[in-house]
Amino acid sequence: MKKNILFLTGDFAEDYETMVPFQMLTMIGHEVHAVCPDKKKGDYITTAIHDFDGFQTYSEKPGHRFVLNYSFDDIDVAKYDAIVLAGGRAPEYLRFESQSN
Repeated sequence: MKKNILFLTGDFAEDYETMVPFQMLTMIGHEVHAVCPDKKKGDYITTAIHDFDGFQTYSEKPGHRFVLNYSFDDIDVAKYDAIVLAGGRAPEYLRFESQSN
């Protein structure tokens, strides 16, 4: 059964936590609206790739440009069956956004 899913993300969300869930949920037939505060449909976020490349801690590099397919200002949370929140720096950004409103 098709579900309507709200996918919250933001700049420097973890690449695989953005790309894989979005693609999989869409692939199995769900309607997934990817949104980010202060951005509109057609805008993009830059994802982040973390890697242990010889250092004592991970490095952070730009990943994909993930295009948003819905505008944040147009969402009506009552119309969604589920919410997905990408990991990485996006949750920190989204937390600050919610505190400013």
